[in-house]
Amino acid sequence: MSADAIHGRATATPRVAIAPAAPRNRIGRPATRPGGGRIETRGRRARAAARAAVALGALLLAVPGRARAQEMPDPKGMMRWGTESFLLLDELEAAPGAERGPVRLEATGWIGGAFDRFWFRADAEQLTRDGAGAAEVQLLYGRLVSSFWDAQVGVRIDRRWGGDGATRAHLALGLEGLAPYWFELAPTLFISQDGDVSARLEASYELLLTQRLIAEPELELNAALQEVPAFGVARGVDDVGLGVRLRYEIARELAPYIGFAWTRRFGGGADLARAEGEPVSDGAFVAGVRVWY
Repeated sequence: MSADAIHGRATATPRVAIAPAAPRNRIGRPATRPGGGRIETRGRRARAAARAAVALGALLLAVPGRARAQEMPDPKGMMRWGTESFLLLDELEAAPGAERGPVRLEATGWIGGAFDRFWFRADAEQLTRDGAGAAEVQLLYGRLVSSFWDAQVGVRIDRRWGGDGATRAHLALGLEGLAPYWFELAPTLFISQDGDVSARLEASYELLLTQRLIAEPELELNAALQEVPAFGVARGVDDVGLGVRLRYEIARELAPYIGFAWTRRFGGGADLARAEGEPVSDGAFVAGVRVWY
């Protein structure tokens, strides 16, 4: 539809308004009548009809648009939903073929609304063959800063048991959200109670093979500015972890999976691993279940 039609300017009006040539008699003279002919009256009626048609058309175009504007909800209002909660056991798995038989749990959850949320994260590993293990818990406040990103601040608590147990706390500052092409990213900076600075980058991507069969590759990179031997942390790039898990969603909330997880220590981290009798590079097949509420 042209702009003239939208704004009520009918380009055909001049052609309607111009009265047709007066019919002529057999000798070539206009067929008029005394006192004003019907031809002039018909011209006025044609112009009035054209103006009425233009006004009616403009009204018909304006009313649906106005109705749609009244029916369309406010985008900000759509985000003002009440308090909700979510809990995901992303990885509850075992690696039977691994040397020390680790069992691992990774969970995340939140409570809040569209803009403000309190986040919970937990990552724990128990070695079934020697009783040692480690756990990490984060409690964070998150604020929506863009359409797909949360800024987060809070605390992180580390705990190691078996052998020389130790505990330490951190301030955590980070982001979590979706990058272009639907990559999930979570870069986080940590400052420990002793002033030790470290950083972590987590990335994952869900590849839908079918509506129920999903492959999810993952990357985790840890780096530090200071060495903390009590927690096996070395200066520089400490370790890189890669994994892929293939899950089948029996229901959206329940999905068993199989996969492969690989970790590699670098530099001083490799030296600390050797000193503690741990492998520098470790890979194992895993099997587990993913559950969310």
